[in-house]
Amino acid sequence: MPKKYLLEVKDEHGRLDKFVSEQIPDLSRTRVKELIQDDNILVNQKKKKVSYKVQAGDQIEVNVPAVKPLDVVPEDIPLDIVYEDDDVIVVNKPQGMVVHPAPGHSDHTLVNALLYHTKDLAKSPEGFRPGIVHRIDKDTSGLLMIAKNAKARESLEDQLAHKTNKRIYWAIVHGNFSEENGTIDAPIGRNPYDRKKMAVVERGKKAITHFKVLKQFKGYSLIECQLETGRTHQIRVHLDYIGHAVAGDPLYGPRKTLKGNGQFLHAKVLGFKHPRTGKWMEFSVEPPQIFQETLAQLEKNK
Repeated sequence: MPKKYLLEVKDEHGRLDKFVSEQIPDLSRTRVKELIQDDNILVNQKKKKVSYKVQAGDQIEVNVPAVKPLDVVPEDIPLDIVYEDDDVIVVNKPQGMVVHPAPGHSDHTLVNALLYHTKDLAKSPEGFRPGIVHRIDKDTSGLLMIAKNAKARESLEDQLAHKTNKRIYWAIVHGNFSEENGTIDAPIGRNPYDRKKMAVVERGKKAITHFKVLKQFKGYSLIECQLETGRTHQIRVHLDYIGHAVAGDPLYGPRKTLKGNGQFLHAKVLGFKHPRTGKWMEFSVEPPQIFQETLAQLEKNK
């Protein structure tokens, strides 16, 4: 059932998203931001930005649409679970698996597998991605953190929003580097000429990727990327932007590339504070076999 709230502000407060999430405990700050962006939260019957400073006398209308029913079928698909407790699951997603259902991918996703594995997954506003806090692309392998309850979801989402977690990727990319490391600070938005792609665009969202060169081969390099933000296709777009597209990338890379199962991109390291204990947890997994075999062949051909 949809819910409606009317909040009357008596004293000056801080940001709109923070104020609403404090007044309505059932709504996480991330969920409040979504509601503001979808015009479901109005201040004095007007749209406001997430960062609007709440003033005394403001009337805030909050409309919370009904959560869409979960229509995802559990499937007995093997999972590589790296860690699990009552609050979180850390899973090593294989290359080729979609994270959650979407048009064209209604089954055989990570969510289908998770629902078979456990009934304890944090609900999502959309209904079709329970437990999912962040995503990696279908043909990107590696670590994801999954929330098993609302408190865990809010904590993990908050860490993502405030950049206090750790996400390190390995990528095999085209070309060689003259520098040992660098930072790509370039805004990302929808490609105006191809809606299937993202691009560095002037009015895009802030996106920052740090990289370090680990090894160089003939025509290719192995690099480590650390995300400061988490935009769609961020690493793939940023590396293509600086002339070092991810090898095997069917969307952003050149046609002449390394043979594989899509882009050679692997989420190798994941770190975060445990949502219940506050203890720092860090996990690392090796790239899939085809990634390792390709590295060995590149080393051989040096």
